[in-house]
Amino acid sequence: MNLEEGEEDLYTSVNDVNIVNNASFILENLVNSTDLASFSYTIGVLASIGQKQSTISTLYEMMKVQTYIDYIIFVVSSASTSAVDQFFSSYSAATFGEFYRDLGLPVLVVYDDLSKQAVAYRQLSLLLRRPPGREAYPGDVFYIHSRLLERSAKLSNVLLGGGSLTALPIIETQAGDVTAYIPTNVISITDGQIFIEAELFYEGIKPAVSFGLSVSRIGSSAQEKGIKTIAGSLKLELAQFREVEAFAQFEYDLDKTTMFQLNRGFRLIEILKQDLYTPYSYIEQLLIFFLAINGFLDNVKVEEVSGMISRFLLHYKNLLITFNNSHQYSVDV
Repeated sequence: MNLEEGEEDLYTSVNDVNIVNNASFILENLVNSTDLASFSYTIGVLASIGQKQSTISTLYEMMKVQTYIDYIIFVVSSASTSAVDQFFSSYSAATFGEFYRDLGLPVLVVYDDLSKQAVAYRQLSLLLRRPPGREAYPGDVFYIHSRLLERSAKLSNVLLGGGSLTALPIIETQAGDVTAYIPTNVISITDGQIFIEAELFYEGIKPAVSFGLSVSRIGSSAQEKGIKTIAGSLKLELAQFREVEAFAQFEYDLDKTTMFQLNRGFRLIEILKQDLYTPYSYIEQLLIFFLAINGFLDNVKVEEVSGMISRFLLHYKNLLITFNNSHQYSVDV
C-alpha cells in the first residue's frame, strides 16, 4: 500500500485469526512505509472499537516488540465501555490523524472494527426509538461510515504541506459473508478490499489473503511499472490453479496443460507466503515474481521453494542494497 496516496482500503477479518492478522497487517504497513534511519516514518493511529481488554493488550505488546510503539496512537473503547464511547472513538482517531496530516506527515488510521461501531450506533438508535431498517440498523448507517472514511486525503505538496491520511477500516464478517449489510456498505465506499480467509490460515498460507474475493478498484494503475509488467498474469494463473486444484486430490490421469497449471500454481502460492514483519523491497519483489512467472522454479520441489528464494536473495544481498539505496534503477527492469 502506498500511504502517500490517502487511499481507503478494507480489511475483512475472521474471528479465529483476528488478533494475529490485525496486528501483523497494521505493523506490516507501518514497517513497509517507515525508515527510521532516514527519519522517514508513518504515524499510526489505531482505533480499537468494542474489543476485549485482553485483545487490546495483545495488540499493544506485539507492536511494542517491534519498537514502533512511539509512532502509534491507541484510541481505545473496549467492550466494557458504553455504546456512546464505541460510536465516537473512531471520529476521535480520525481527528488525531488529521492533526499529524496537517503537519505534513503521512498517517495511517486503522479502525478495528467498524462493524462493532455500527452495532453501537444501532443500540443508540433503537434506544432513541428511531425506525429500524435492514438488520435493525437505522437508515443512515451508511452515512456514518462514509463521512468517517471520506476524511482520508492527500494534501497538496505546494499549498498544504503534502501530508496524507490513509484509512484502513476493518470489518468482521459472519461466516465469511461479504454480502451482509455493513460489509457491502463499507466495500462500496473504499477503493478495494483485502479478504482474510480462516481456511487459508489453517492451511499454513500466511498472509491468508483470498485472491478471489480481494479486489482493487484502482487496479494496476497504482502499481510500479515493473511489477505490472512482470506479475500482470499472476492473478489469472492463480485463478486457473484454483479451478483445477480439486483434481489434485484424486488420482486422475491429467493432461499436460492441467499438470502444468497445478505445478505452477503450487509454486506461486509458496512465493506469496511471507514471514511476519519482513516486507520485501521493490527489487526483491521483482526478482521473486520474475523467477516464478518465467518458470525458473518449476523444477524446484514445492517444499523447497521458500528456502531457495531466501538463499537467492541472500546471495544477491549486497547488490539489492545498492539498488534500493541508489534509486537509480529504471522501472522498466
